[in-house]
Amino acid sequence: MSHGSSTTTTSHAPSYSSLTGTGMLLRFMLRRDRIRTLAWVAGIGVMGFYFAQAVQVIAEDPESLTSLAGLYADPVGRMMIGPGYGMDAPTFERFFASGYALYIYLLIALCSVFTVVRHTRAEEQTGRAELVRANMVGRHATLTSAVLLTTAINGVAAVLVWVAALTAGYAMHGSLLVAAGGLAVGLFFMGATAVAAQLTESSRGASAFAGGLLGLAFVVRMAGDMAEFGGSALSWFSPLAWAQQTAPFVYDRWWPLLFLVAGAVVFTALGFWLSTRRDLGASLMPTRLGRREAQPWLGTPLGLATHTLRGGLRGWGIALVLVAFMFGSYAQTMLEAGDSLPAELSQIFAGEDLMVGYMSYMALFIAVFVAAASVSSLQQIRGEEHRGRAEYALSVPTHRTTWFGAHLAVVIVGVFVMLELVGLGMGVGAVLTVEHDAGQYFGQLFVASVMQAPAVLATVGIVTLLLGWLPRAAAGIGWLIVGFAGVMSTFGGLLELPQFVIDLNVFGHLAEYPVEDIAWAPVLMLTAIGVAALLVGLVGFNRRELNRV
Repeated sequence: MSHGSSTTTTSHAPSYSSLTGTGMLLRFMLRRDRIRTLAWVAGIGVMGFYFAQAVQVIAEDPESLTSLAGLYADPVGRMMIGPGYGMDAPTFERFFASGYALYIYLLIALCSVFTVVRHTRAEEQTGRAELVRANMVGRHATLTSAVLLTTAINGVAAVLVWVAALTAGYAMHGSLLVAAGGLAVGLFFMGATAVAAQLTESSRGASAFAGGLLGLAFVVRMAGDMAEFGGSALSWFSPLAWAQQTAPFVYDRWWPLLFLVAGAVVFTALGFWLSTRRDLGASLMPTRLGRREAQPWLGTPLGLATHTLRGGLRGWGIALVLVAFMFGSYAQTMLEAGDSLPAELSQIFAGEDLMVGYMSYMALFIAVFVAAASVSSLQQIRGEEHRGRAEYALSVPTHRTTWFGAHLAVVIVGVFVMLELVGLGMGVGAVLTVEHDAGQYFGQLFVASVMQAPAVLATVGIVTLLLGWLPRAAAGIGWLIVGFAGVMSTFGGLLELPQFVIDLNVFGHLAEYPVEDIAWAPVLMLTAIGVAALLVGLVGFNRRELNRV
C-alpha cells in the first residue's frame, strides 16, 4: 500500500496598504501641474506683495490713512472688507490686514477647491483614475496625494504672504497671523472639497458644492460684518470670518483659527471615510433618473446644448438673484448711513447720491459674477470635448459651427437672462425695504444691471476665441479676466494704477448708470469686440482638432 503525499499550493495575492503609491502619484501631480501650481503660488504671492505695499502708496500720511480708514469703518465698508478691526486707530499694517487680507483668503480658497477637484473627481470622470488604480495603488493614494499637494501649495503661498508683509515693515507676529489665516482657510476648503468630490459624480458638481459653500460663507460674512462693528453673531457662522476674527495687528488672536483647523481635519477625514463607501467613478448622492424616452427637442443641437448647460446656469442664476435681492434690501440701511459716510466713499460709490452710487456699484459687482458664470459654462463646453461627447455629437451629420454655435447661444441667452433677473432682484429688494419713493429705484436698478451686458458679452467672446484657437489657455485667462474685473471694480479707484492697467478691465469702460448717463460708444465698442471674438472663435473651432490640448 503506497501512501501518496498531497501538496497544497497557496497563491498569495500581492498585499499593499491603502496608501501605496502616494509618493509616485504626488510626483506625477507635481510634474503634470508644475505650470498651473507655479501660477497659483505666484499669483497669490504677487497679490500679497502688491496689497502690502499699495496701502503705503495710497495713503502717504497719517491724515490720509485715517480718512481712508473711515471708509471701511462704516456698515457698507465692513460689508466689503470685514469686521473693521483697527479702523478706529489705523496703521498701515492694520489697514492691510483688515482691508485686503480677505481677498487673499478668497484666492487661496479657490486654489484649494480647483486643485482637489482636478486631481480627484475630474480624474475619475475622465477614466484615468481607473487606469491608475489598476496598478499597485492604494485606495486612498489619490486623495492623499491631492491633499498633500494642496497643503503644500497653501503653505508656500502663505509663506509668500508672510514675507510680503515683512518686506513692507509690518510686525512679525501679526504678519504671521495673516499668513496663517490664509493657510487655515485653504485647508478648510480643501477638506470641504474632499467631501464634495465623494458626493457628486462630476467635477462640475463637486466644484459647485465647494464653490457654493465659499459663496455662502462670503455672503454670511457680509451680512454679519455689516450689522455690527467687529462682526455680529452671524459672522461666526462663516469660515472666512473666523480668519478675520483673529484681528491681526490689533488683538493678535490665534484661537479663532482652531475652528478652521478643526473643520479641515473633520472634513478631510470625512472625505476619506466617504471614499470607502462608494465605487470608483460613482457618487454617494444618487443621480436623478432620466426619462424613459427623450424629448424630441433633445435631438437638435440647440436642445442638446440646453440640456447640457442649463443646470450650471440655473445654479448660478438662483444664487446671484438671491444675492442681488439681499443687496437691494440694504438700500434703506444705505440711506440711513448716507450722511455719516466719509467723502472718500465716492471713489467706490460714484456720484453725489451715495445710495444710487451704491446700487450702481452692486449692479457692476454682481455682473462680474455673471461673467464668471459664463466662463464656467464655456469651460463646460470644453469638458464635452474631454469626455468625448462632442465627438459623438459630431459623428452625425452636424456641422461644427452648428454644434458649437448652439452651445454659445445657450450661454449668451442664459447670462443675459441672468442679468435681467439680477436687476429685478435688486429692484424688488429695494422696493420692499426703502420707506419713501422706492419706486424710483426699481427701473434704474434694472437698467443698471442690463447695461453690463456688453462687458459680459466681451468676456464670452474673448474666452470663445481662446476655445477656438488656444483651448488649453481659455479657462485660465477667462478666470483671470473675471478676477481682475472683481479687484478693479472694488479697489480700482483706490489703487492709483496706471491708466493702461485700468483700461484692461472690460467692465471699467461702461458708464456707471444711473450715476452717469449712458455712454453708447463703449457699449458699441464692447459689443463689437464680443461679436468679432465670437466669430473668430467659431473659425478656430472649425479649423482645429477636437480635444486639442
